[in-house]
Amino acid sequence: MKISVELTLMPLHENYETPIEEFIKALRASEFTVLENPLSTQIYGDYDGVMAFLTQAVKTSFQDQEHIIVNMKIVKSDRSNYEPHF
Repeated sequence: MKISVELTLMPLHENYETPIEEFIKALRASEFTVLENPLSTQIYGDYDGVMAFLTQAVKTSFQDQEHIIVNMKIVKSDRSNYEPHF
């Protein structure tokens, strides 16, 4: 089953850029399709693979930072080729 996941990582301290950059670099280094925009990052692929990867990536971020939030939206389908029709 294919999924699309939108992620927003929010470290709750002044030096927030470095943890966000490290998280995005980990996503980019994965085997999955990754798309970025200024507000979030999307990752696309097979449910089991994406979720196993994200479990470890989020855990690493949580271990490296004392106060951090991850917002995640999951859609059941691969929306990586979405184009607006308006």
